[in-house]
Amino acid sequence: MPLATAVRPRAFVGVSGPDAADYLQRMVSNDVEALADGESCDALLLTPKARVIAPLRVLRRGADDFLLLAEPELGERVHAHLTRMRFAAKVEVALEEHASTLVFDERPSGVVVANDDYGRAAWEVLDADVAGEPVAEDELERMRVAAGTPRFGAEIDDRVLPAEAGLTARAVSFTKGCYPGQEPIARQHYRGKVNRTLRVLELDADAAPDDELVYEGKTVGRVTSVADGLALAYVRTEVPASAALEIAAKTGFARLRS
Repeated sequence: MPLATAVRPRAFVGVSGPDAADYLQRMVSNDVEALADGESCDALLLTPKARVIAPLRVLRRGADDFLLLAEPELGERVHAHLTRMRFAAKVEVALEEHASTLVFDERPSGVVVANDDYGRAAWEVLDADVAGEPVAEDELERMRVAAGTPRFGAEIDDRVLPAEAGLTARAVSFTKGCYPGQEPIARQHYRGKVNRTLRVLELDADAAPDDELVYEGKTVGRVTSVADGLALAYVRTEVPASAALEIAAKTGFARLRS
């Protein structure tokens, strides 16, 4: 059976030099110094108030060499921010050109980066031609939505806290040293609670991003992404699992997946 594959558009930012590991450790939310060569992890580049500048996948290519994978529209933003904040650090920050291909279910050879976005085992292969059965873009989006994975510009923006989007579980270390945004992230984690979380909905009506969701006469959430009968939405935490929610101004319901 041929491999299932898909093109994964990306922006790439290289961070290298004698201070690369220390610099990134001080700048992003996860413990990148703990990565061995060839390993990768999710991380967040944050403002001091813990708003997301960019979600990242960090690949350690060598002791002093890292590659950051970002959404295509965020490459310049990541490059500019890391360049501006480096001060006296002995590190080079550069935009790079690479190609990324998603391969599902079977780990391929070559330079690969694990990807947890689609609800099944997947890897991003860099700069290699991989023969396989293409996964259509709309099916890829449905897989992302079904897996509850947030995407920048849809589920992730300056209105959203990382914990609300489920990002702290996958992209934050609570044992590493300081980084921008650490204090509000830790304060929320240890002392607070979120009022809403990202949930997967099953639709029996048309829906669109920013549609409001109503439960027992009260607005309790908003839709962020829609894909072939499924949706992602931020919903207040007190709404019961599997509740049927009205889609405001439309006929039909959305049901929370338990």
